[in-house]
Order: sequence, then structure tokens, then C-alpha cells
Amino acid sequence: MKKSILITGGAGFIGSHVVRLFVTKYPEYRIINLDSLTYAGNLLNLTDIEEAENYHFSKVDIQNESALEKVFNQFQITDVIHLAAESHVDRSITDPLAFVNTNVIGTVNLLNVAKNFWPDKEKHLFYHISTDEVYGSLHDGGFFLESTPYDPQSPYSASKASSDHFVRAYANTYKLRTVISNCSNNYGPNQFPEKLIPLCIHNIKNNRPLPIYGKGENVRDWLFVIDHARAIDDIFHTGKDNETYNIGGFNEWKNIDIVRLLCEIMDKKLGRSPGTSAELITFVKDRAGHDLRYAIDASKIKTELGWEPSLTFEIGIEKTVDWYLENEAWLTGVTSGDYQKYYDKHYG
Repeated sequence: MKKSILITGGAGFIGSHVVRLFVTKYPEYRIINLDSLTYAGNLLNLTDIEEAENYHFSKVDIQNESALEKVFNQFQITDVIHLAAESHVDRSITDPLAFVNTNVIGTVNLLNVAKNFWPDKEKHLFYHISTDEVYGSLHDGGFFLESTPYDPQSPYSASKASSDHFVRAYANTYKLRTVISNCSNNYGPNQFPEKLIPLCIHNIKNNRPLPIYGKGENVRDWLFVIDHARAIDDIFHTGKDNETYNIGGFNEWKNIDIVRLLCEIMDKKLGRSPGTSAELITFVKDRAGHDLRYAIDASKIKTELGWEPSLTFEIGIEKTVDWYLENEAWLTGVTSGDYQKYYDKHYG
């Protein structure tokens, strides 16, 4: 194999799309999907490529450094694309230490193993995927740039900011070849249904309340997950060493406007009278430390690497709704624990 690439968190939402892209686009690469299969990672996301000759799965937690060493040795890892992370802000508020252990300690473990395993460090790449939340909140217009100072406001974003700093520190101290990307909010197929868009689709279908924090005025930049996977591909292959790239959708929406759009689309898809689903909107107490606005300036990756989103949000969100309506079995599986039965049957 030309390369042996370790993709951490490859059974998760974004990771599964990256794994699929690399497995199908690069048959000359060996792709090792490393995932601990927590609540947000499940192998049902990858049934279409699990028999590919260049695909391998390893159930390993990045907090286990000795297990990581075994994977590096077994598959002779040449490069790392690191997506494994705890990622839900609400969970970080109730259990911040879990985010420190996975996002910080786990990343440092991975950096240590890579550093020690690669004597010729210039031949290998450690690519760390991060979030725009490390930059804090925008209040007076403007956009996040790669040079924007870090100002994390939640335990989740603080843990990701810390992991970013460790990656840069290892590049400086140990001359590890690294690259970092910070992305905006992703949406699309296979997202765990505690996130806003799949939660609303699921609740609308089942006539359940649509909980919206505060007044729904918080603004996010939304990126179709398959476009994000394309950007990761471009950065991995043509990005400059030790650089940072912001990946955004050029696509700002208030939370309440997204929910109303979903209600309109779902009313049409389900044959309901216009306005029926909007009656499910329920405003709840705002989340602690809820950042008002995130918005990425993705001009660097567009100018230097030629990447830009392939879909408008209106097209992407309709594709997303269709996917969830057509994949009820997947939704039932990830919410009921069927994915663990699947793992036990195929990998246990």
C-alpha cells in the first residue's frame, strides 16, 4: 500500500464520511478506522464499504496509549487524520472531565505515539481536525480567520483549543509535520440525533416538541458533511505543513430560521398542512455560556487549495431530510443500541 492512514473517530458522523471517501477514492491506500464506539460512533455508518480490501477497523480508545502503539505497529501507520473527540457542548457542561480525557489526553497520547513511531518525521503527516468554537463568539460582525485569537467559552471548546495547542507545540518542539483545520457546524447524513437538525427531523416526524434555546437567535455557519470530507481530502494531500485552514460553508443561519425551514420542508414531505410542524416549536431556557454567533472566513482554503462548498444550504438540507426519512432503520439502530449488536456480530 502507498500509505497506511489511521483515521480516528472514523465510525462517527464526520469521520465515517472521511473514511468512505478515502477508501473508495484511494484503493492504493490502506485505511484503518480507529474508534472506541461510544454513543456517537457506530459501524452502521459504514456497512457499504466494510468489505473493501483496503479497509480495516480497530476498536481502540485514544486514551489507551499502549493500544495505539499496537495499532501503529500492526498496520505500519504512515499518517494520521485525527477526528476522534467528544463533541457535544451540552455534554461538556455536565461532564467536562470526559472532554479533557478524550480531547486533550487522547490527542497527546496519539501525538506521542506518532512522534515515537516516525523517526523520519518529514515523511509523515499528523492532521488534526478541530472546530470554529475555539475562537469564541462573534458579536460585532466580522468572521473567524486563521489568525483570530483563541477565546473558548465552553468546556468542549476549551478542550479542543487545548488539543490544537498541543498539536502546534509538537510541531515546534519535535518537528512533527502537522496541519490543523477548524470547521463550522456540519450537517448531513449519519449525524447522531441529539444535534439540532437530525433532532428536529426526528421530532417533527413523531410530533414531538422542538426545543429551541433562548429565542433561537444564535447564528451558525453550516457546512454539508460531504463537502467537509472533500476539504479534508484536499488539505491532507495539498495543504502546507504546519498551517491552519478554516473550513466554512459561507452559510449563516439563525437557529430559529433553520427550524422553521425544516418545519416547512417536513410539512411538504409528510403531507401536512402548512404551519403544522411549526406549532411544535418550544422555546426553552438558554444553554449556559451559549455563544451568539460563529462565522468562518474560508477564503484561505478556497484561494490556496481551490476548495469551496458544492451545495447551497437549501439543497443540502433537503437532501438531509430525505436521507433521514429514507433511513428510519438507521435512526432506530443508533438510538436503540443495535449498533452494539452489529459490532458484536461482525467484530466481537
